[in-house]
Amino acid sequence: MDKNNSMQNLAKSFEDYLFHNLPKSKTFHPYFEDALAHMLKAGGKRFRPMLLLSVVKSNKSLLIPNTLCVALGLEFLHTYSLIHDDLPAMDNADLRRGFQTLHKKYDEVTAILVGDALNTEAFNLVANASLSNDIKIDLIKCLSSNGGIDGMIIGQAIDCFFENQKLELNQLEFLHIHKTAKLIAASLKMGAIICEYDLQTQEKLYNFGIDLGLLFQIQDDIIDEICSSEEAGKTTQNDGAKNSFVNLLGLEGAKKSADELSLKCIKTLNTFDFNLKESLEELLLEYINRHK
Repeated sequence: MDKNNSMQNLAKSFEDYLFHNLPKSKTFHPYFEDALAHMLKAGGKRFRPMLLLSVVKSNKSLLIPNTLCVALGLEFLHTYSLIHDDLPAMDNADLRRGFQTLHKKYDEVTAILVGDALNTEAFNLVANASLSNDIKIDLIKCLSSNGGIDGMIIGQAIDCFFENQKLELNQLEFLHIHKTAKLIAASLKMGAIICEYDLQTQEKLYNFGIDLGLLFQIQDDIIDEICSSEEAGKTTQNDGAKNSFVNLLGLEGAKKSADELSLKCIKTLNTFDFNLKESLEELLLEYINRHK
């Protein structure tokens, strides 16, 4: 099996698993169950679950079937964050993953509650994975810390509070490390926890994920500036009041920062052991320079 087919098969396994395990609600509500599945069925890069699965593949590929529900939990948590991020009180976006945002397609209450449901169901999926209890506890600690108060939530709070107020570069990096990068870093570390890489490798993967996540945020800011909503599959040119890297550094400055971070990520990638490097390369090389 060549490298491309290997990654394609892994992606297909995850997509099949997702569509067979879409969240359900036993209710007489006329559309809540459809709303639960709407943004998951809309697609997306599945980048975070694929990071997790790529790490597992590098060391204990036989554990992948037992890991799919953890990867799905990660996708649930990420999708909840997008649904809430698009709400009128936050970004008030019309488009996500090429489809109407939930509050536009249904209503704001439904969007809030679907986000809440996906958030809690994410941890239910991890808790019920066919993995040892010690590993599941470490996974829940990692996901809750990086997706919660010490990670994505405080990043989102800072992002919203400081609209129309210019942050310094170190503050902007703090914002986006917490809002975006920490969940990407957690994806890598959770894969390492599952396949029992040593603590030094777990930490190295986590730090690599912080750089990768910051790179992705800069790239997203560039895409928001230069692409139409149709090209990006989400509402763009909507960051005028936000603290973005383009707004702070200018478009060329943001591109320069992205170039520097992409080189740093490639150098770090080349320091991992052969199997880990090879597995991550299959996924990452098409993304690391996507701002060009």
